[in-house]
Amino acid sequence: MDRTDEDLFASTGDGTAPRRVLDLRQAVALIVGVVIGAGIFKAPSIVAGLSGSADWMFLMWILGGLISLVGALCYSELTTAYPHPGGDYHFLHRAYGRGTAFLFGWARFAVITTGSIALLAFVFGDYMQQAVPLSMLPDGWGATAYAAAVIVVLSLLNLQGLRAGAGAQMWLTLAEIGGLVLLALAAAFFTDPAPAIAAPATAAAPVSFGLAMVFVLLTYGGWNEAAYISAEVRGGASSMVRALTFSILIITVLYLMVTWACLQTLGMQGMAKSEALAADVMGLAFGASGERVISVLVAISALTSINATMIVGARTGYAMGRDWPPLRRLGRWDGERGTPAVAMSIQCAAALLLVGIGVAFGSGFKSMVEFTAPVFWLFFLLSGVSLFVLRRREPDLPRPFRVPLYPLLPLLFCATCAWMLWSSLSYVYSQSLGGLNAAWIGVAVLASGSFLLLFLDRKERSRP
Repeated sequence: MDRTDEDLFASTGDGTAPRRVLDLRQAVALIVGVVIGAGIFKAPSIVAGLSGSADWMFLMWILGGLISLVGALCYSELTTAYPHPGGDYHFLHRAYGRGTAFLFGWARFAVITTGSIALLAFVFGDYMQQAVPLSMLPDGWGATAYAAAVIVVLSLLNLQGLRAGAGAQMWLTLAEIGGLVLLALAAAFFTDPAPAIAAPATAAAPVSFGLAMVFVLLTYGGWNEAAYISAEVRGGASSMVRALTFSILIITVLYLMVTWACLQTLGMQGMAKSEALAADVMGLAFGASGERVISVLVAISALTSINATMIVGARTGYAMGRDWPPLRRLGRWDGERGTPAVAMSIQCAAALLLVGIGVAFGSGFKSMVEFTAPVFWLFFLLSGVSLFVLRRREPDLPRPFRVPLYPLLPLLFCATCAWMLWSSLSYVYSQSLGGLNAAWIGVAVLASGSFLLLFLDRKERSRP
């Protein structure tokens, strides 16, 4: 029988539980840090090539922000009605039972979160090796050393407590935003505008609106991670709603600013052909030194996303430990520091293991993580549907915030998730890895989680 919120929030065995210690600024810094990663330095080039015109390109980025805002409103209702460090895990648990929630938690731990940390660590290592090469190490080992070191250092930082991790996140996010502003200033004042091309009377239709929006929405992805800090944000419901809304608005403005900077400097054709947008802009502005500047900027963006992902990711493991007695060590909360210490440590070890796998398999590891996108969108869709399920199942539960225009906005959000699921499935089915269809990777993740679920269920039933 599933347990209630009160059971899940009860003492962790040593009289400790999550506390509301984050202020609004720290919550916004975490959300912005999770979302803005290295993708913004690549996606505008792809979107420009698929847009057909500058008008359509900007419209797509604005539409991506609006869709994300709709999703944020849906999550505002869920997070304020069910504040819990388990985030999506908890919503899925309440709506569909802990079996479905466990499969989600397993997918996050096995690939989605830890794999993202490892991949971002490699991005950080690659760019830091360009900016500050570790020449004393053998060829190819400098980036790996940076990747492993950043995982260990940030894990140790977050083991000191949420205040330490969130404080670092504030400065990292400010540095990241400052770098993006620098990119726009470089385009505005230090480069010659791209040659103007007479616009046709009617703007060209997008080459592929659907595919372009896939890349736009992927670049906006991650704001839902706010759910994992819903139990630790001061100010309750109003603060969570403001944190999600402000974050989406800030991200949208920054993305439009970066897109404008690239268009101003390179033009539509130059954007579409560019392999390194930001590097091209900074190179035109500052010459060879601009390449080093952009290397540091991308490294900071990766660092910001790694830190934020670690903070929210470990809380899924904590929720699983609270829900499954055989995993109870994961559910230990360090009350003095305000962090799920055991889950954070295991997450660090798993990410380091994946770094080792990444070294062994190279780009195959990157593909393996990317090919689990359908699993992510499947559970994201289920989280959206859970809003309808929980409203029907628990109509009398106090909801400090309700989605406006219900059920239209939640239906729009769920339709977007379903479309992204279909799009990611279509992409994965067209790819292969090691001679096997890439779709089997997601199946393998869920299948391994199902076997583990059966084992844990059997072990729990066998207890006196």
